[in-house]
Amino acid sequence: MNIGIVGLGLIGGSIAKSIKRETPDTVMGYDINVSTTHKARLLEAIDLELTEERIGVCDVILVALYPNDIIRWVKDNCRRFKPGCIIMDCGGVKESICDVLFPHAEANGYCFVGAHPMAGVERWGFDNAQGSMFKNSSLLLVPPKGIGLERLQMIKKFWGALGFGNIVITTAREHDRRIAFTSQLAHVVSSAYVKSPTAQMQHGFSAGSYKDMTRVARLNELMWSELFLENAEHLTEEIDGMIEHLKAYREAVAEKDREKLTALLKEGRELKELADREDMEE
Repeated sequence: MNIGIVGLGLIGGSIAKSIKRETPDTVMGYDINVSTTHKARLLEAIDLELTEERIGVCDVILVALYPNDIIRWVKDNCRRFKPGCIIMDCGGVKESICDVLFPHAEANGYCFVGAHPMAGVERWGFDNAQGSMFKNSSLLLVPPKGIGLERLQMIKKFWGALGFGNIVITTAREHDRRIAFTSQLAHVVSSAYVKSPTAQMQHGFSAGSYKDMTRVARLNELMWSELFLENAEHLTEEIDGMIEHLKAYREAVAEKDREKLTALLKEGRELKELADREDMEE
C-alpha cells in the first residue's frame, strides 16, 4: 500500500518508522518543519515526501497533528484524496474531530476513522520517535457507522502489523470520557504535583515514587492544553473528583484520624488491585 503520514513528530514519526520496520508498504511523509521531513528521508523513515500531487496515490493517510489542525488539513485536502481513501487521525480526543469529519467524509467520498495509539514518551518530536514504540500497546479505533466488516478488518490488520497487541473499538464520546481519566487527569496531577517548592529540593531525597509522579509533567504544553480544552466536560468532572478525594485525605491527616486514614488507604489499595485484575483478564 501507499501510506501517507501528515506530521512527523513523536507519534507520526514512530508510525513511519514502524511501517518501514514491519511492512513492505511505501511511506510518504510531510511535516511543516522542512528539516524534519528531510531528516526522516535521510534516516529512511519515509520513502518520499508527501506532496500535494502524491496525496492522490495514497490508500491510507494518517494525520498526526493537533486536533484543530487535523480537521483543517483534511478539509483543505479532501479533493486530492483517492476515491475510497481511508483517512485516520492520531489525536488524543475524538468527539470534536469525529463529529466534524464523519459527515464531511460521507459527503466527500472518503472514509474517516478516528484512531488513538495509546503509547508515547514524555518527550516529543521526530528525534524521539521509535520504531518499536507500539509493541503490545493498545490502539483505540472510532469507526463511522456502516463502515463494513471487510474495511474494518483491514484497518485492524494494518495497526496490528505495527505491533499493537490490543485494538479496541469504541465511540467518540466513550473514548473521551475514559481518556479524561487514564491520560489527561494524570498529566494534570503530575503538572500540579511538581509545582511544590519542595520539588526543587528533592535531590537525594527522591526515588521511584517521585519519578513516577513527575514523569509526564515534562509535557508539550501547547498540545496538551488543546487536548484538555477539547475535552473540558469530561476532564473537569475528573478533576472535581480528584479534589474531593484529596480533601478526604487532607481532613484525615489534619485531624490525625488514623482509622479514617487507614480506611482511605485500604480502599485505594483494593481498588488498584481490582483494576489491575480486570486489566489482566481483558
